[in-house]
Amino acid sequence: MVTGRKTVIMTVAVHWFRNGLRLHDNPALIEAHNNAEKLITLYIFDETTFNAKWYGYNPMRFLLESLKDLNKNLTLVGGCLYILQGNPVNIFKIIKEKIGLNFITFEQDCDHIGRKRDEKVKTFCNENDVKYIEKVSHTLWNPKTIIEKNGGVPPFTFKQFQNTANQIGHPPIPVGNVDWLSVIFEELPASVLDEIKVLHNPTPETFGIYPEVPENLTSPYRWYGGETRALEQLKERLEYEREAFVNGFYLPNQVNPDLLSPPSSLSAALRYGCLSIRKFHWELSKLFIKQFEGDLLPQYSVTSQLIWRDYFYTMSIDNKNFGQMEDNPACISIPWNDVKIPENKKMLECWKAGKTGYPFIDAGMRQLMQEGWVHHVVRNSLASFLTRGDLWISWVEGLNHFMKYLLDADFSVCAGNWIWVSSSTFEQLLDCPLCVCPVSYGLRLDPSGEYIKRYVPELKNMPAQYLYEPWKCPESVQKQVGCIIGKDYPNRIVDHTIASRGNRKKMLALRVSMTNDNMQVPHCCPSDREEVQKFMYLPDECIQQLLPLENNDSEAYDFYKCH
Repeated sequence: MVTGRKTVIMTVAVHWFRNGLRLHDNPALIEAHNNAEKLITLYIFDETTFNAKWYGYNPMRFLLESLKDLNKNLTLVGGCLYILQGNPVNIFKIIKEKIGLNFITFEQDCDHIGRKRDEKVKTFCNENDVKYIEKVSHTLWNPKTIIEKNGGVPPFTFKQFQNTANQIGHPPIPVGNVDWLSVIFEELPASVLDEIKVLHNPTPETFGIYPEVPENLTSPYRWYGGETRALEQLKERLEYEREAFVNGFYLPNQVNPDLLSPPSSLSAALRYGCLSIRKFHWELSKLFIKQFEGDLLPQYSVTSQLIWRDYFYTMSIDNKNFGQMEDNPACISIPWNDVKIPENKKMLECWKAGKTGYPFIDAGMRQLMQEGWVHHVVRNSLASFLTRGDLWISWVEGLNHFMKYLLDADFSVCAGNWIWVSSSTFEQLLDCPLCVCPVSYGLRLDPSGEYIKRYVPELKNMPAQYLYEPWKCPESVQKQVGCIIGKDYPNRIVDHTIASRGNRKKMLALRVSMTNDNMQVPHCCPSDREEVQKFMYLPDECIQQLLPLENNDSEAYDFYKCH
């Protein structure tokens, strides 16, 4: 007599990649392996949170290169990355119906729109006997823990955040790698793939996204996405930091901003999680401790640029309005110029196109469009020019533009920086008339003008004394160098001296109004002068300029001076 064999049903886990596009230090991925016998790895272009109109060509190319690299690395260990398009709940529902699904693991998303998507997936899991495991690894600390430790509200200054983080202790160390030899990968059968949109080797053009400007073949650097390149860059960056330590300083990106050499920044890799923030933090900390035996400088000072990132995530995680001015507790509501008015709209478009007539500003905006990246000190200048410095246009307009074209445009960090530089500029600490000047600020960063010549080639033959102020160049010289201002290169759209003076008066009036109306609202703002000086890369003389240009109202003057 022959007896039938009992079919053994193996448990299945899906690891859902979103950010965290890496195999190293991926605790959610490890949980998927530890809790189930079979593993499926996938990425979903979620139709509820992904819109091709939100992406420029460079960021989209970087993301797709990161997915391609992740698939390559998974293939090396016997698996693959399914790149899908659709609604996550519908996709998980199909997988459960066709082959079974016991676990879904994913990394915590700090953005409000992502958290709304995740809540729908969690509801699906709870209603369909599927367990979900969400792990924190995109940030150093869990933003929720920071808020809880701070009395239920996010810290409004960076120093307050640091103090709260110090009470919690060091960030968790990176987790180990998955034991790939013990992993059984589950293939999605045709019955599943026939009902789901699968993307095979997608390119930006797949989504209708094309280069905005011709790629400059003479550009010294091309960004490549993916964990493989990110880990290579980490080694290069650590050597860069080590050399700085040997020479007696740290945070070399801030101390000596270099606008011309290939960037050492890892911000794009961190944005997509190709590199673990915790790995970067601990590798940098270990390097510092080894070099200085741990007691020359405060360790947190060395990793402060990474901690700023966590600060902004904490500010945004429970704030659904973090990317707008209205009903946003992180910023002050300011009556910026209405961009629906043709003149203001034209100003905004000139800023976006890099045609303001201020060469340093235009170089930065053109680099953004060409490469998808700009050094943070240049970003500060671009933001100041758009908002409080010259055009008096809302930071939200700048945020939307940066979010589309920056490779590292992580919503929380990008919005936080714009709020800090612009809306929090209604702090007296950011009123230095020199730090927002598109001429003097640029000259400090690029005295030779090579940065301008690289990205504003119309001015490559302009004499050095006119390079930052081409409107001062005599017409005869303009003809000699083949660049007529107003024809080959635009006239300046505003007079900075006049515009900045008027904007400072608006800031003073706003402060007085807020004080009289008892409207002092907690908001994202600088901790102190030292922080402003480091963040904005300012010389000592700038910090000594924090007084109004002229003011006949003695009471307002006294308020200004004391606050």
